[in-house]
Amino acid sequence: MDFKRAKSKAKKIRRQRTLLMVYGVAVTIALFVSLYHNNNVKASVDSENFVDEAAEDIALVDDSLVLEENLKQPKESDIIQEIAVENEAPEIRNAEDMVTMPTKALSEDLIIVAQGDNFMGILTKLGVDYGQANTIYNAYKKVYDARKIKVGQEILISSLSDPRYQDMVSVTKIVTEPVSGTRYIVEKNSDGKYEARVEQDDLKNDVKKVAGVINGTVMGSMKNAGVPQSVVGNFINIFSFSVDFRRDIKAGDKFEVRYERKLSPNGDVVKTGDIIYAALTLGKRQMALYRFKDDSGTVDYYDEKGLALKKTLDLKPMEFKKARISSKFGRRFHPILKQYRMHSGVDYAAPMNTKVYASGDGVVTSAKWVGGYGNYITIRHNSEYSTGYGHLKSYAKGIRPGVRVKQGQLIAYVGSTGRSTGPHLHFEIIKNGQRVDPLKIKAATGENLTGAKLKAFQKVVAEIKAGDAKEQKVAEAR
Repeated sequence: MDFKRAKSKAKKIRRQRTLLMVYGVAVTIALFVSLYHNNNVKASVDSENFVDEAAEDIALVDDSLVLEENLKQPKESDIIQEIAVENEAPEIRNAEDMVTMPTKALSEDLIIVAQGDNFMGILTKLGVDYGQANTIYNAYKKVYDARKIKVGQEILISSLSDPRYQDMVSVTKIVTEPVSGTRYIVEKNSDGKYEARVEQDDLKNDVKKVAGVINGTVMGSMKNAGVPQSVVGNFINIFSFSVDFRRDIKAGDKFEVRYERKLSPNGDVVKTGDIIYAALTLGKRQMALYRFKDDSGTVDYYDEKGLALKKTLDLKPMEFKKARISSKFGRRFHPILKQYRMHSGVDYAAPMNTKVYASGDGVVTSAKWVGGYGNYITIRHNSEYSTGYGHLKSYAKGIRPGVRVKQGQLIAYVGSTGRSTGPHLHFEIIKNGQRVDPLKIKAATGENLTGAKLKAFQKVVAEIKAGDAKEQKVAEAR
């Protein structure tokens, strides 16, 4: 660009020189005409000499002007040399820096993610070349997975552009806040490299209390009262092993729930947490449960006296709830060994890879190959009951001895390992070390609190009741 500008300047000088020469010739002609018609003036010199001298003077003037302009005019070799020297300067060694700082304009674009948008596509639409967009993405993914942007999400993009050509030069900063109070930022540092970070507002802990009358379903009534879907699901799960939500619930029954929340400085709900208290009033009977986490990290719900809500074990702990029973508990003719033997569980025929769930809360005591059982898992639920799962194809991620699981948690997949004629789940219930018929027992789990655990739990109950008393006083004062 500098070389072209220098050539243009030289051409302009040559045009000025030509115009000056034409002007000199015109002045000379006018002088000749004036002398010819002036009879009062006697020439003291020969006309030819005069013409020669005049022409010589004009030529001298013209040559001096040309000499002066040539001194001003840069030579092409000098221009090339000057550009070469400039190109050696570190500040203009790449295309971005060819635009000098005074010509760069800072701009901001607020992008609202639309259907079909993706992060890379948004950048390239703004004029960011693929290489730079990929560099930004790789820096961003250290703190935020940009593939998870959602429709309606806002993305603020700051950039430098060249206003002369309306071209984007460089992205300087990107900010998005998918969750209120948490901002994910990628920004260009002083070395020209992109760095990512997270800014988190200080969140306020809050407990939300909602109570209402059931009219229709519990789920519908709670949602109409403004309870978040996740809390409704947890509420139903807490009571699902002692309440039949299809048969036991009547119009006019009541619910109450208190759950934790995280609030941003402007009061927006950033995160919904655990239920700390749940109550169902069915007719004249009230069931009130308090959340308690002991020193070992075990979490469960207990009544005011520290008695555990008794949960019955799921007798068909698998995804395929319509699975047929292919073999019951008891003595049978073994299809492989071809002899009568005791069958210690119940078999559910199911497709290969069907998900297998934990029958109840507990701790995995084994997950290994056990002879004819093939891949086999056992879970201890309390001091009385354990369950076993045989012929598994494989175990779920993270399942190993010592791991605590919740009822309904994925633990394995249906297979046909060990002595098996086809894919199925062999399910056992073990009571006090003895295998019992899973179809004839309602095994309750859950340990009542005693000793130090009970005292710690009672403090939790006292705090909740103290909060109730304080709320009551405030309400009465109004």
